[in-house]
Amino acid sequence: MNKLMITLAVTAALAAGDLTVFSAPAAAQAGKYTITVYGNDPCPAEAICIRKGESERYRLPKDQQLKGTRQENTSWAQKSKVLTTVGDTGTGSCSAVGPGGHTGCLVQQINQANQQVRQQAEDNQPPE
Repeated sequence: MNKLMITLAVTAALAAGDLTVFSAPAAAQAGKYTITVYGNDPCPAEAICIRKGESERYRLPKDQQLKGTRQENTSWAQKSKVLTTVGDTGTGSCSAVGPGGHTGCLVQQINQANQQVRQQAEDNQPPE
């Protein structure tokens, strides 16, 4: 008897032109909006909630996370740091132009060696 009533209701709805017949679970899931809820936070009754772990709360979305190698992600400020000494002459410049130009060569070699050591230490770090 119950199956006959359901069949008659569906047939009447289709005959009337109302094709938006939902089953009970689909009608229950028809919330006003969808939100992401982290950890044990409560879910509003009028929303469809997507649960994620507490560790995901403050994480950047996948499309905003850094991509590529460490060298590709180097900032323009670091890349342009070399250009600050281009064209220097005189004392501390490590150039053949001007008096005391040779005095900067040792400093330049020390800085270059320190940077190589830092770069090797960064390259030897395991990926995060």
